[in-house]
Amino acid sequence: MILLDTHVLLWLVDKQQELSEGARAALARNAGNLFLSSITGFEIAVKVARRGLVLPRDPGAWIRDALRLHGIQEIPVTCEIGALAAGLPAIHRDPCDRIIIATARMHDLTILTKDATIPRYPDVKTLW
Repeated sequence: MILLDTHVLLWLVDKQQELSEGARAALARNAGNLFLSSITGFEIAVKVARRGLVLPRDPGAWIRDALRLHGIQEIPVTCEIGALAAGLPAIHRDPCDRIIIATARMHDLTILTKDATIPRYPDVKTLW
């Protein structure tokens, strides 16, 4: 079971050539068991608002369609996930990534990510 990092969702939808061979294989092997933290919606919307990312339509509609098209299940950010994220070691300063890490730990998921910092966390599984 795979939890997609934000950049993986973006690449899966629009730039599959950016995905590694291992990432593409993991996505294929885990079809039907792909997950996304709801914090990714916030992260994408912020990137659009700051004009660092251009999408063909509203971020909410884009994400909804991407989840449906690729059979990805959304995991909400709960208070428990927030508390776990806050208690993680100060390895990564990005709060969205910390929530993604906490979500993976809480649900025993492997994070599909190119981010080299995430694997430095204890008790987190990653693939690329």
